[in-house]
Amino acid sequence: MKLLTNELGPAASRHGVAAQPQHDILQLITSEGIRIPNEEYDRWVEDITDDRLAGLYEDMVVIRRIDKEATFLQRQGELALWPPLLGQEAAQIGSGRALRDDDFVFPSYRENGVAYCRGVKSEDILRVWRGNAHSGWDPYSINMATPQIIIGAQSLHAVGYAMGIKYDGASSVAVTYFGDGATSQGDVNESLVFAASFQAPVIFFCQNNHWAISEPVGLQTSVPIADRAPGFGIPGIRVDGNDVLAVLAATRVALDRARTGGGPTFIEAVTYRMGPHTTADDPKKYRDDNELQDWVEKDPISRVEALLTRQGKFTDNFQAKVQATADRVAAEMRSGCISMVEPEPMDVFSNVYSSPNSMLDRQRDQYASYLASFEAAEEVAK
Repeated sequence: MKLLTNELGPAASRHGVAAQPQHDILQLITSEGIRIPNEEYDRWVEDITDDRLAGLYEDMVVIRRIDKEATFLQRQGELALWPPLLGQEAAQIGSGRALRDDDFVFPSYRENGVAYCRGVKSEDILRVWRGNAHSGWDPYSINMATPQIIIGAQSLHAVGYAMGIKYDGASSVAVTYFGDGATSQGDVNESLVFAASFQAPVIFFCQNNHWAISEPVGLQTSVPIADRAPGFGIPGIRVDGNDVLAVLAATRVALDRARTGGGPTFIEAVTYRMGPHTTADDPKKYRDDNELQDWVEKDPISRVEALLTRQGKFTDNFQAKVQATADRVAAEMRSGCISMVEPEPMDVFSNVYSSPNSMLDRQRDQYASYLASFEAAEEVAK
C-alpha cells in the first residue's frame, strides 16, 4: 500500500498539543496529481477511466461553487447560517458516488456534497438554513436523512437502520457521516458498540477536518481516529480525504464488506476545513495562515486537475464546460432561494409529527390565540 504520512502535523503542533503519531494513509493520487499504483486498492477503481475521473472533478467543482454561492447568500442576509465544506469536496464526492440508490445516508449538517450526489435540488439544500422548513427534502425519496444538528446523533440512527436492513435480509448499507469532534460524543461510541455487537451493515465515515469548531484534533485524540475502531471490533481505514479516487476505493471496500455479511467499517478521511466552522465563526482567531496554506497545497480539486492535464483531458473546452455547469447550478440555487415562499406563522406546527399529537395541538391553539391578540389590539387602536 502506498502511504501518505504526516497529514496531521500542522493543526496539532502549533497549538501546544502533542501531535498524533504518523500513520499509514491510503493515497492513490498525490498532491501533485501523480497516480500511484496500489495492488490492494486499484481493482476497486479499475472502472474509473479518465472520462469518469473527469466526472468526479466536475462534481467537486460544482459543489465548491454551490458552497461559495451559499456563503454569499448568507453574507447578503438571504440565509441565517451556512456550514461551509470548502476543502472537503473529495471526501464527500468520493464516498457519495460509491453508494447505490438503495443505501441510506445519515449525515451531519455539512454533507451538502453528498446531498448533491443523492440528487437533492440545490435550493432544497438551503431550505433549512433560510428558515423556511423543518427539513429540505423527503428523506425516503432519495434515501438520505435530513441534516442532523445534534453532534453524533445520526450515528445511532444509522446503526438502528442497518440492524433493520440485516433483519430484512437486504443488501443495502447505512452510511453515517460525522466530524472528528463527534468521536468524543457518547452517541458515536455507543453506535460503534452496537454495530460491532450485531455486525450491522453500516459505514462510519469520519471526515477528520482537523478542527472541532476551535479545538484542534490533537486535543481530541492522541492516536489516529481510525485506530480507535479496532478496539470496538470494527476494521478501520485511514484514507487521504483530499484524494477522491482513494476515498472512492475505501468506500467501495467498506460497502462490499457490509453487503457480504462482514459487518461495519470505520473510515477516517483525513482532510481539512479551509473555511470557517459555520458562517458565524472566525477561524483566524484560532488558527494561523501558514497552516491553511499547507492544506491549500493539498487541494482536492487541483490535484485531479493536474492528473487530467497529464492525461491530456483537461482541455479548454472541458474547463469551460465544467465552469458553465457550476455557474448554472449556482444561479439556479440563488434563484430558488430568493423565490422561496415565506411560511405562514402557523406552519411551524406542520409536519412535526406523522400522526395527531395532543400536546402539539394545545401548543398550536395557544399560539393561534397569541397571534390573534395582536390583531385584536390593532382593531382597538383603530
